[in-house]
Amino acid sequence: MKPAGLIAALAAVALSLSASAPGAQVGDCSVDAMLVFDGSASMDEISFDTGETTRITEARAAMRRAMPQIAPFRRVGLLIYGPGPAGPCNNLDLRFAPRVEAADPVIAAVDGLRPNGLTPLTAAVETAAEILDYRNASGVVVLVTDGNETCGGRPCALGRALRAEARDLTVHVIGFRVAVDFFAWNNPEQDPHTSTSVSRCLADETGGLFVSTETVDELVAALQETLGCPVIGSIERHIPRSTSRAGA
Repeated sequence: MKPAGLIAALAAVALSLSASAPGAQVGDCSVDAMLVFDGSASMDEISFDTGETTRITEARAAMRRAMPQIAPFRRVGLLIYGPGPAGPCNNLDLRFAPRVEAADPVIAAVDGLRPNGLTPLTAAVETAAEILDYRNASGVVVLVTDGNETCGGRPCALGRALRAEARDLTVHVIGFRVAVDFFAWNNPEQDPHTSTSVSRCLADETGGLFVSTETVDELVAALQETLGCPVIGSIERHIPRSTSRAGA
């Protein structure tokens, strides 16, 4: 095949892939990812912040929309923290390590989740990094959380350790209707002079994104941006205005 014909053929393949998965990023997804999902009790609360619905209800809707566009192109694993028999800070539930076609298992796990417990997000992210063998292999961790660390963990210290020890690990943090407790005794790194969750350190220290989301649409876009793959070529994508990258 002549070079011009080869280029045209590759362009046609890329176009057909994009058309078959609208909104998803298509490209090299050889790096495994772990989704760390907040199953703490606050995800099921009805409050001034959530209105008539709950965070978990809207998070389920976002997963149903986003995961079928992501899973065909990247191996994804799932770890949930919060509910369980081991005490409010000790339930780290590895549902599965990175696997192909993870959309249905992720959706089923989140649909069946009954939120409870506190928020050991630092321990959860560290566990996800270990599952990815972060010292020896490249990986991506995406944390979806509605709040701060509430189990005494130190996400900033963990972020620095991951940066120093990892072969190539990126941690993205998606805050969904985040409620920040600035004075919690069990959140020792939180700065009471800032309105940003201390979990942002995990993204800042590893070169990831910190995305603050308030709606289902924004959560879907954030999941696609962090779990999706680089697009072949240059295609404009929606990123919520509150999205930022370390060093940007």
